[in-house]
Amino acid sequence: MGKFVVKTAKNGQFHFALKAGNGETILSSEMYNSKASLKNGIKSVKENASKDERYEKKTATNGKHYFVLKAGNHQVIGNSEMYESASGRDNGISSVKKNAPEAGIEEA
Repeated sequence: MGKFVVKTAKNGQFHFALKAGNGETILSSEMYNSKASLKNGIKSVKENASKDERYEKKTATNGKHYFVLKAGNHQVIGNSEMYESASGRDNGISSVKKNAPEAGIEEA
């Protein structure tokens, strides 16, 4: 089962990583100024993870594949890691869909 791992950056801001059951990071957040904002970000990931239209598939300039997860207002709420192939990226999306809705929250 997946989990959201919450961390505090050196500048006092907060961010999270959604990790799959095997511990691999499958989605990373932007920085948040408050824990309340961070928790809203996690809630948004949980609500939007199952919706295909919220994923934007992209290719970086180096040819690697990644995706972003967007909220209903089109704001980016998470970025994936880089994948060597489009199929790897698509597997990453499937993993977010599977893990995010029921993932717990852990402070790092």
